[in-house]
Amino acid sequence: MIENKFNEHGLSQYTKNFNFVTIRKQYQIGDMLIEWMHNTHSIIDACSLAIETSAGTIIHTADFKVDHTPVDNYTMDLRRFAHYGEKGVLCLFSDSTNSHNAGYTKSEKVVGKTFDTLFNLAKGRVIMSTFSSNVHRIFQAMERAVHHGRKICVIGRSMERNIETNRALGFVDIEDKHFIEVHEVPKYSDNEVLVVTTGSQGETMAALNRMASDEHRHIKLKPSDTVIISASAIPGNEGSVSGLMNKLIKAGVTVRYKEFDNIHVSGHASQGEQQLILRLIQPKFFLPVHGEYNHIAKHARTAVECGVDERNILLMSDGDQIELTTKYLKKVKTVKSGKTFIDNQNNMTIENDVVVDRQKLAEDGIINIVAQVSQSNQKIVGNPVITTHGLISEKALRSFQKEIEGLLETLFLNIKPESLKNPRDIENDIKSVVRKHVIRTKKRYPIIIPTIFIV
Repeated sequence: MIENKFNEHGLSQYTKNFNFVTIRKQYQIGDMLIEWMHNTHSIIDACSLAIETSAGTIIHTADFKVDHTPVDNYTMDLRRFAHYGEKGVLCLFSDSTNSHNAGYTKSEKVVGKTFDTLFNLAKGRVIMSTFSSNVHRIFQAMERAVHHGRKICVIGRSMERNIETNRALGFVDIEDKHFIEVHEVPKYSDNEVLVVTTGSQGETMAALNRMASDEHRHIKLKPSDTVIISASAIPGNEGSVSGLMNKLIKAGVTVRYKEFDNIHVSGHASQGEQQLILRLIQPKFFLPVHGEYNHIAKHARTAVECGVDERNILLMSDGDQIELTTKYLKKVKTVKSGKTFIDNQNNMTIENDVVVDRQKLAEDGIINIVAQVSQSNQKIVGNPVITTHGLISEKALRSFQKEIEGLLETLFLNIKPESLKNPRDIENDIKSVVRKHVIRTKKRYPIIIPTIFIV
């Protein structure tokens, strides 16, 4: 599946550098010995790492949950975790994504039972969307399609490639006769078709969004269709998922999303599983990872409850560098991290402050103020020139200019005479006064550029 991504982005020449690993086998990489240990997650063949260094052993769980009944019956290798726990572990890095959830994350298999119900209720076509990497979820939907006598049509580039790869590897054990191409869909009755597609996050160009917008070349939605969205919105995608839902409901289809229990289950450990790993490993030091700061803070409290010394836990932010020894764990410095913006006209990096200014201009507009101030009487000479863009409509501009002129007159009446010797100080005072007025009256935060001439 990683190779598919490389090929998609024109990096196929680098796939010759891939090294395939065997679980439970140690590999010498630099001065470390690294072992891959099988875990269970929403992606097949997920692994945790046991890293032996001269200072001690580090365990990195990566994304995981403890699924005792996985779809492929390939359970998490808890015995290896216990083995390293017995030997002694210097530091544990563990997945914090679901650290606020009590108990245990449900098994992937419970989604299959929900699919049974949904397929029984569906009268027409079933269109199922989930992450293309969640092959177990897709396989369970396909199994139900075969059981109900439905042909399977896979739509979406990443979905097609992943299914093809996993069929070749034996993870999706379904015969060719059950699959049809998208142009063959009209040949079958609606109750004989399952469409598996991408777009569960409301992505603009994904197949499901194009169907919902009536822009898909082959699939036109009908009121008899049932659309199953077997995923939850990734933080930040809530708006696009909500937009997709609105389009689907306007199209008249039956949408199955969160109103059905177990239509989606997480691939991340809840508190019960986090506690299990902490007790098996019994690390000296603990670094909660994966998730936002509130997630790692909650995971840290769980670790304290499981016997880890609070002084041996460190909460990191993106870019933090940590020094780990047999005696202590401490933050040493921070490296720059996060997004880098590139100007697509010249491929040059755009500095963060420029991006912030552009966003402010787009969202809140700009106010330009040019004025002459007499040093002798502290009054504005003539009328100040006040222009705005992206903030005030043309018909409201004159009234707004009068408001700003009044603010400036009051400001200069009360200003100390010595302040007039430094135009920069005056400009900062003007920015402050105008900003407060605009926030109070317009609820906006525009860029304010005053230019003052002392005469």
